[in-house]
Amino acid sequence: MNKHWRMKKNNRSSKNKNNEFEEVSSRKWEVVNLSEQEEDIVYRMHKLVGNRWDLIAGRIPGRKPEEIERFWLMRHSEVLDA
Repeated sequence: MNKHWRMKKNNRSSKNKNNEFEEVSSRKWEVVNLSEQEEDIVYRMHKLVGNRWDLIAGRIPGRKPEEIERFWLMRHSEVLDA
């Protein structure tokens, strides 16, 4: 496990537009509801390109990279909490 992943796991950080890490507060997050087809695209694309949320969001019309990342983190929060 690399240093970046541990930092993200422990601090729940996210990169901002300047490619700098910033704290993410889950309290201000709203639940992201994706259709079954959108979820399928997210899982398939994540398997191919990893955490490149901008590429994944580009395949789903009307979705922003932040929404896709929030969906992924909320869905996989038990992995981050362990």
